[in-house]
Amino acid sequence: MIVAAVPWARHDAGHTHAFDATVAWLATKCSKTAVTELMRIAWRTVGAILTRVWADADAAWDRLAGVRRIGIDEISYKRGHKYLTVVVDHDSGHLLWAAPGRDAQTLRGFFDLLGAERSAQITHVSADGAPWIATVLAERCPEAIVCADPFHVVKWATEALDEVRKAAWNDARKHARKEPKRPRGRPRADGANIPDRPATQRAKALKGARYALWKNPANLTDRQQTKLAWVAKTDPRLYRAYLLKEGLRTVFALPYTQAVEALDRWVSWARRCRIEAFVKLQRSIVRHRDSILAAIEHGLSNGRIEAVNTKIRLITRIGFGFKSPEALIALAMLSLGGHPPALPGRK
Repeated sequence: MIVAAVPWARHDAGHTHAFDATVAWLATKCSKTAVTELMRIAWRTVGAILTRVWADADAAWDRLAGVRRIGIDEISYKRGHKYLTVVVDHDSGHLLWAAPGRDAQTLRGFFDLLGAERSAQITHVSADGAPWIATVLAERCPEAIVCADPFHVVKWATEALDEVRKAAWNDARKHARKEPKRPRGRPRADGANIPDRPATQRAKALKGARYALWKNPANLTDRQQTKLAWVAKTDPRLYRAYLLKEGLRTVFALPYTQAVEALDRWVSWARRCRIEAFVKLQRSIVRHRDSILAAIEHGLSNGRIEAVNTKIRLITRIGFGFKSPEALIALAMLSLGGHPPALPGRK
């Protein structure tokens, strides 16, 4: 048997260039069902076509040329702790690179592809403060300014606040167990309901206070504002934790010169607040102080990366999941990499 290359198909492909291009275009625009039914092929075949089309597109242009400011994050793409590490160009908003895994070795793959010379030209990097990201950045582009993503920093404070809320809720539940239970059987003669005991009421109220404490004050509903006022009146410790969370969030809204002083004052406040979750948090803030202030000074966050991640999640949902991460990466790069596939015969 003789195997010969033909000009109208890729190597080891069962379809023509035009067919592959049509399928790739449809995959970036339509659902899995629409592509498979219209083209009469299996979804697994679509994945193989996407991988081939992306390989050719990647070879035709240098997607890493002129990259100066990047954002790094990870995204879950499948159950079972399956993650992709993604890198996005801050200036163009395009997805630059993605690979399965979320560890230092995975990220080193991006800088291996970028090369030592172009790695040295990276000026700014935004990330969420993960130690494995910091390790690789120190190795490959130590001169780059690292910016801590404000969203993740405020998320740390929100998690610390929720830890305080859960502790207060558990304490109220313990007291509720010691209260006499509500009598069962016939209702009161006047038809009125027998109210819960005070500790039981408090436990229920604290459980329902989660979103009132999490949300920004400007976005609170009337009911949530009432709930927050109740927390301020009945639980000074929890309300102080809420004020610490809001104080840290406010730092990111200030001009750089004011933010420097405000962050140092926040650290001092958290250090002596006697709330363990926030005492622990201030240690992390001190460790990431330079990158937090760099994010404020340079106005850099992972907002673009989160937008790309949202689109990758949408691609995964529309495709009803991907058995192979390579097929997902190929479709994500074709959709979000700045060079989408074109329909054959169209300009």
